[in-house]
Amino acid sequence: MAIRPILPYPHAGLSDVCAPVTVFDAQLNDLVTDLTDTMRAAPGVGITAAHIGVKHRVFVLELTPGTVLTYVNPEIIRRSAVTMRHVEGSVSMPGFTDEVERPAEVELRFQDVSGKEHRQTAEGFHAVCIQHEIDQLDGIFWLKRLSKLKRDRLVKKWEKSRKP
Repeated sequence: MAIRPILPYPHAGLSDVCAPVTVFDAQLNDLVTDLTDTMRAAPGVGITAAHIGVKHRVFVLELTPGTVLTYVNPEIIRRSAVTMRHVEGSVSMPGFTDEVERPAEVELRFQDVSGKEHRQTAEGFHAVCIQHEIDQLDGIFWLKRLSKLKRDRLVKKWEKSRKP
């Protein structure tokens, strides 16, 4: 439908906690379509409604080209004790990445665009992406998962890159 503008880091909207979706209608379907189009144009493998300034608990992932996974009102109900490190970044901070440590497996509960509830276990990169996007829905930008030293260094580089 439409490619929407992405909020750039450090936009205040990226720190907002998103509200649960309560209405499952054509507007929600349109939002998911816009998220998918915007994610692909960015480009990225995931995007939340918060990235485009919409405060709803919705995100999409495209880990395999052509297969879009939609998560509405996602909630992690179990995290593995085993962790893994993976390079992360954000469509709100394109071109800037660093390694983040997260649980290697998660179990989550979520709804689809029709409101039907699902449970899913995800591992590896899929688990990392789910945790990353749920963090964003909770107002936790991925940089907050870095050490202060790494975060400060990356923010300084980002700010320098944004100056005319």
